[in-house]
Amino acid sequence: MKKKQTLIILLAVIVILFLLFGSRMFYIIRPGERAVVFKTITGVLDRDNIVGTGLKAVAPWNSLYRYDVKEQKSEETMDVLSKNGLSINVDVTVRFNPIYEKIGYLHETFGINYVNRLVTPEVRSTVRQVTGRYTAEEIYSTKRSEVESSIIEETAIILGKNNIEMRALLIRSIGLPSEIKKAIESKLTREQEALAMKFINEREKLEAERKFIEAEGIANYNRTISASLTDRILTQKGIDATLKLAESQNAKVVVVGSGENGLPLILGNN
Repeated sequence: MKKKQTLIILLAVIVILFLLFGSRMFYIIRPGERAVVFKTITGVLDRDNIVGTGLKAVAPWNSLYRYDVKEQKSEETMDVLSKNGLSINVDVTVRFNPIYEKIGYLHETFGINYVNRLVTPEVRSTVRQVTGRYTAEEIYSTKRSEVESSIIEETAIILGKNNIEMRALLIRSIGLPSEIKKAIESKLTREQEALAMKFINEREKLEAERKFIEAEGIANYNRTISASLTDRILTQKGIDATLKLAESQNAKVVVVGSGENGLPLILGNN
């Protein structure tokens, strides 16, 4: 009888303990989650033994910290200064996730609130540092792609060093004060017009040079031909032409030696 009572009491104690500490002993780690355990008695954070998915049992005196390791997104809108001191508004979206096997180290350094303590400040800091190297005109027009590449590369490096994998960083927009924007656009328009005029001038110059070379070639040809034509050659050419005309069926009168320079004179109706 006493053994039975003892067993009932023991079972009751177990049930009470389970009700009191069950929520601190059993955890369900869902897909897209990982966890790290802090051993309260020894004061040691088990950084290297990451708790995977499924039902997990943890001693009630220890603490378990869950981490969402799925891809996350953070959007930032900030005002930064360019190299020449102008205020620029930048909208940035960064996609990232904690490195699964490194969440113990992430927790030890930054804790559960690592997005606000690490990701957001580092993204803002990198954007400010990079934009501070360029003028407003370069950021808005000629070197925008270079600015974006630098922000992406440098942010990925600093987050990677702190156990965050950056999947992508998108610069949604870069905004300037309307007066500055208009001035830059006007300057760019004038530069394009100047380049177009330069192209036209170069084209006309090349065309003039081509015509000069062509004219010079024709003149040289004429001088060469003129130098080679003697009176005897011209007379012979005239005789050859007369013979060909004499063979024609058309009515004609050929007076030999009556033309200028003694060449035949051709008379006829046709």
